[in-house]
Amino acid sequence: MTIRVILLLSLVLAGWPCRPAGADTLSQMFKEVDGAVIVIKTNRKETVGGLEQKPTTLAGMGSGVLISADGKVMTAAHLVQTADEVTVHFQTGEVVKAKVVTSEPSADVALLQLERVPPNNEVARLGNSDEAEVGDQVFVVGAPLGLGHTLTVGHISARHKPNTMYGGLSRAEFFQTDAAINQGNSGGPMFNMAGEVIGIVSHILSKSGGFEGMGFVVTSSVARRVLLEKNPYWSGVEGFLLSGDLAKAFNLPQPAGLLVQRISARSPAAEAGLRPGSIPAVIEGQAILVGGDIVLEVQGVPIVGDGSSTTVIRDRLGNLKSGDVARVMVLRGGEKKELTRKVP
Repeated sequence: MTIRVILLLSLVLAGWPCRPAGADTLSQMFKEVDGAVIVIKTNRKETVGGLEQKPTTLAGMGSGVLISADGKVMTAAHLVQTADEVTVHFQTGEVVKAKVVTSEPSADVALLQLERVPPNNEVARLGNSDEAEVGDQVFVVGAPLGLGHTLTVGHISARHKPNTMYGGLSRAEFFQTDAAINQGNSGGPMFNMAGEVIGIVSHILSKSGGFEGMGFVVTSSVARRVLLEKNPYWSGVEGFLLSGDLAKAFNLPQPAGLLVQRISARSPAAEAGLRPGSIPAVIEGQAILVGGDIVLEVQGVPIVGDGSSTTVIRDRLGNLKSGDVARVMVLRGGEKKELTRKVP
């Protein structure tokens, strides 16, 4: 090869635009799925304070993904469980109200139903997370810190089976990922490189409150089984388990009970008459609200300290049909009181 040809080839290669391998694929994939990703905003009214009760409105923000043409949206349970109002914001600027259909806090997944579906909107495909492996490249789309339709890329760092994580999320199988996840990503989808949803963003483990390399995503297999196949009962309640010495401190007539923290204003719990807490306190280093009802039994099943009653209660509530009566025994002001609600 002559020197002239070599020089010419060097000049051509020097000016050739360089793109990382797979960049075109990822860019195109993002364009195909981004229309199905939505921003979720919530409002919740809460009354707190000691003797001087002060009503306040708390706003929340997260993400979600449209999974059906009739307006079903998957998101995180902790984002919408006790929300009084839920609105869904699309990339086109359309804003649609939504209601919680089913929710499973112990797996941190929930299903919303939109009041209407904007025309020409993308619907995401649910993939099989069982086929995903540690090391697979993935990407997350959501609204970190309120910045909607943000793409972050990483890998599946680990797979955590149910009952191996902290915080009472006993029914969830998690992917651990190094894809950046921040506040606002909760409820958003994790995609594989085929553009399929293989997980719903749950939480991060962080000392600073921001991304530090450890994000956790509920697998799509769990989300599909819990929300679409089992159709769990949405109560609209957030509670704090009292057991052992705490149960004695609250003078419970049994070994354990559920201290009601917050209640969605439009939930079955609110319709039954449950009362949330209103007085801030710190117990065992955790900030909670006291002064609300303490749930002792649901459908005749007592609350127990090891959480084993949760599955039985969940199943009994899930099997209720229209016209059936839901029954809750609470401790209120030191006295037992039964609350009922007829299923519409």
